[in-house]
Amino acid sequence: MKWIKWLVASSVALSVLSVPPALAAEDESPNFTPRTYGAISVDTNLLAASQLYKYDSGLSFEYPDAVRGIFVTAHSAGGERFNTLVDLVDSTDLNAMVIDVKEDLGHLTYIPKSDSNLAKLDIGQPFIKDPRKVLEVLEEKEIYPIARVVVFKDSVLAKKRPDLSFVAGDSVWKNGRGESFVNPFLKEVWDYNVQIAIEAAKLGFKEIQFDYVRFPEGFENKADTLEYSMGEYEESKLDPVQRRVEAVTNFVAYAREQLKPYDVEVSVDIFGYSATLPEAPGIGQNFSKISENVDVISSMIYPSHWTSYFGIAKPDLEPYKLVSEYAKVENKKLGELKNPPTSRPWLQDFTASYLGSGNYMKYGKAEVEAQIKALNDNGIEEYLLWNAGNTYSKGVDYTP
Repeated sequence: MKWIKWLVASSVALSVLSVPPALAAEDESPNFTPRTYGAISVDTNLLAASQLYKYDSGLSFEYPDAVRGIFVTAHSAGGERFNTLVDLVDSTDLNAMVIDVKEDLGHLTYIPKSDSNLAKLDIGQPFIKDPRKVLEVLEEKEIYPIARVVVFKDSVLAKKRPDLSFVAGDSVWKNGRGESFVNPFLKEVWDYNVQIAIEAAKLGFKEIQFDYVRFPEGFENKADTLEYSMGEYEESKLDPVQRRVEAVTNFVAYAREQLKPYDVEVSVDIFGYSATLPEAPGIGQNFSKISENVDVISSMIYPSHWTSYFGIAKPDLEPYKLVSEYAKVENKKLGELKNPPTSRPWLQDFTASYLGSGNYMKYGKAEVEAQIKALNDNGIEEYLLWNAGNTYSKGVDYTP
């Protein structure tokens, strides 16, 4: 992370100060780390929150009346499909795009300039040849840009730095899909991802959306068999579940604090079922605690991803009912918070044929509209549509 430099006048001379990033936000009481040169001391926490140091990317975007967006892969953003997707948003009531900046394997989706702090990470791929040009098109079309940053699922960093990951025997642990995770307990991993988020903000993105803000699924079943560091959490007196919750929540709070000077919204993707439990025990996601530290919470509530949670035997066949039942639970949970974030769930615009005959149906205009209407009927006006291939249903009324 670049240190912030500025000139401070004194009665004797001009002193140049360099201030490191603000400390983690896990401490409730102020934690001052003064850097003194002559008679001057600087509170780094105040610096991060200061309204005087807002970064200007040179691009201007207004927050929409309500965000109605689509997911856009880096390949789509950097290829011919981009224009088609821009036309879709521009010609409908859609108004936002979530674009991969750090994707699921851990690659940066563009090659950073040589003077960027990200260049030394050597993780860039030329999926998006000119991200600034992409953002300039979105500015012209008044499309709200959201940068997706996949955090703790990161096979690239895990392979390069096994000490930042989870090790099984002589190799980095992988899940059943061959994916590796890095360790949410480690501050070095936090800073690695925050650095990428800051660069996205400098490019001109107006929101940073953190995804995979969690431990691997089922981690509670393997926590005692893998080798990994607990970093600053080694001495924690919390039980294993709460220790994971604390690490994940603290990362979110820390990232939001570091991004304050860049005038961006901060959002987090979270499993839908996390809102229905005190916390998801293995992965460290506590819906309420994460919600208290973000501007936007985006629960992934695809009907295909549920079991009979709400007494719906085959949720994929009842998109309106599933989304409506979920929305009631989430509204109650957010209503208990003093300063709740904006709710902006992820909705399903794909067909889950993998569920097998009789358990799924083909999703299109009617099914997408049913989900949106279920949110609207429960007072939730924002949403995002997920289709991994970016092939979205035609003819949808996005404000039914």
